[in-house]
Amino acid sequence: MIQLPDAVSSRLKRDANGLVCAVIQDATSGRVLMVGYMDDEALARTLKEGRVTFWSRSRQEYWRKGDTSGHFQLLRGIEIDCDGDALLLQVEQIGVACHTGTFSCFDAGGKVEPAFFGVRAQGLAENLAENLAEKTNAAESEEAGEAS
Repeated sequence: MIQLPDAVSSRLKRDANGLVCAVIQDATSGRVLMVGYMDDEALARTLKEGRVTFWSRSRQEYWRKGDTSGHFQLLRGIEIDCDGDALLLQVEQIGVACHTGTFSCFDAGGKVEPAFFGVRAQGLAENLAENLAEKTNAAESEEAGEAS
């Protein structure tokens, strides 16, 4: 068993099964490729070998990306989020990331059309910008009135 350095281990907040969510990102494009889970051993192996290793929740075993598919993930960087409950791994993706044959697992999953309280997401930014402008104008008018 490979030991995870205490400086890393002490910063992680694991779930009830001892796992941390690992978001895999293409180091060049910044595109999110997939999500997997790691325990201390999987993370230690990844750090030592430079190839991404996960804990398979369904098979209850370690799996190293590419051993059966030939589609490797070479570690290029790693970050821990502010709460310690997620990792961001930047990788060089050799081949595709998804078992369906798509570059990203999010290609295979497809888009969800978000709507917030009946406002389409496309118009949300414009609505927020208009509201901010109105509040800014009102605050400036109030300040001008106080100054006179």
